[in-house]
Amino acid sequence: VQLVESGGGLVQAGGSLRLSCAASGSIFSINDMGWHRQALGKQREPVASISTGGSTNYADSVKGRFTISRDNTKNTVYLQMNNLKPEDTAVYYCTAGVVLTSRSSTNFWGQGTQVTVSS
Repeated sequence: VQLVESGGGLVQAGGSLRLSCAASGSIFSINDMGWHRQALGKQREPVASISTGGSTNYADSVKGRFTISRDNTKNTVYLQMNNLKPEDTAVYYCTAGVVLTSRSSTNFWGQGTQVTVSS
């Protein structure tokens, strides 16, 4: 299984970016999907998650600015990031709880995409 992220880049404070993450491989189904981030010199932290049914959770620092969504037909999760702040600068990683065609379950991570917000 591979998770391929896209959509990162450089943006000015107050701007927007949309991250995408597509899962592919021997997938039977996907449970929760989400996004984490890791800033330079800091620990990786959860940003947002979404269940198969669409229930969402957000870190307090991004509530009201970020929106997570998913397209189950495409095994894809999105993160719409608005009103970006310099403190949002980090490498963003997507995660997916995948049930494989073998019916075993494993959590997978993407390779990460850099988001840089200039002041």
